[in-house]
Amino acid sequence: MSTRRRRTPGNDSTFLGATDTGRSIWQSGYWLVLALLTVSYVLCAIQTSPNPSLIALLFQLVTVAATLWVAQVKPSIRRLGWAILTAVGLAVVIVQLGGVEGRLLGVILSTASMLAYLVAPVAIIAHQARKMRVDGQTFLAAISAYIMVGMFFTFAYSLAALSTAQPLFGEGDEDTLTSRLFFSFTTLTTTGYGNLVPVGALAQSVAIMEAIAGQLFLVVVVARVVSGWQPQRR
Repeated sequence: MSTRRRRTPGNDSTFLGATDTGRSIWQSGYWLVLALLTVSYVLCAIQTSPNPSLIALLFQLVTVAATLWVAQVKPSIRRLGWAILTAVGLAVVIVQLGGVEGRLLGVILSTASMLAYLVAPVAIIAHQARKMRVDGQTFLAAISAYIMVGMFFTFAYSLAALSTAQPLFGEGDEDTLTSRLFFSFTTLTTTGYGNLVPVGALAQSVAIMEAIAGQLFLVVVVARVVSGWQPQRR
């Protein structure tokens, strides 16, 4: 007599999308990560100022917290991560309510955003590396991690701009978070429209690292998908 295994968070073969059922993508939870990430992206894209907003940062912290849960990080590490994220969020709120403005606030928000988008894709990649097969959740996880890499470098450009006295793209171009977001993803995908060019050795070095990271990410993900893909059994 066949028995069905109970789906529990610790059972990666049947939980979070490792089943062959059509609900696997929704069970995985990566749709939630992708939805939160989309909101975070939009909040950054609509900004006309060069520095990230507090609301955008809080959404980013919530996104990372959800990622730690969906990626099945060890409970002890997950709880520690949630505690750190909560502390960072409260600290940033207190700092902004305390009247801190200008370059210092920009450095704090950019650094916190960078750390958030560094932890989240690492957790996703580690989770997917433990799986034995590729399925629908793998694609959502890959898309989420790829977008997070682009967001990480967006705030790396912001931090680079705050570290120098000159605008990121020179005097003639608009230097806002929206333009940095656009430049980051065109660099990550090596599209390179050429309408925005970073000025200064630091920003140019970050751009080179992002282009290399984008290509390596795609090579690794495509190889993983091709080697692990198994069609659904009927």
